[in-house]
Amino acid sequence: MKSTKKIPITYLKNPVHFISVGFGSGLLPKAPGTFGTLVAIPLYFLISHLDFWIYFLITCVVTIAGVYACSYTSKALGVHDHSGIVIDEIAGYFITMMAVPFDWLWVLVGFVLFRIFDILKPWPISWLDKNCEGGLGIMLDDVLAGIFALICLHSILYFI
Repeated sequence: MKSTKKIPITYLKNPVHFISVGFGSGLLPKAPGTFGTLVAIPLYFLISHLDFWIYFLITCVVTIAGVYACSYTSKALGVHDHSGIVIDEIAGYFITMMAVPFDWLWVLVGFVLFRIFDILKPWPISWLDKNCEGGLGIMLDDVLAGIFALICLHSILYFI
């Protein structure tokens, strides 16, 4: 279960915490994961036109940096997986949208699919969420939710 302990606003002064909390979106009191994913959308717009391999590299960098950022912020808070840490949602959304044609419909479908997998956490996502510790554990369930959403989104694209 994610902690909802309030994150001090002063954490935004630290660049690692600022990234961990999705540029402040994770500090919102209701649905921080959803707002973290919403923050990913304009970032996706910035990188969606790039060559696939550059997009892939950026997604890998965000994911790997997210492991460090999640670990750093969760240790500072003294909480394993705080609901306000949302860099994992940003990485998961980037994974979801990998090699998807740029269109508002697919942006929305990708958002919904990712949120469904992230919230419902079907197996093995739920297993990762419960059994993996540290920054890697925080990131892995969202990475896998992003992969599941990516597979569903590309399946929809293939059959349409």
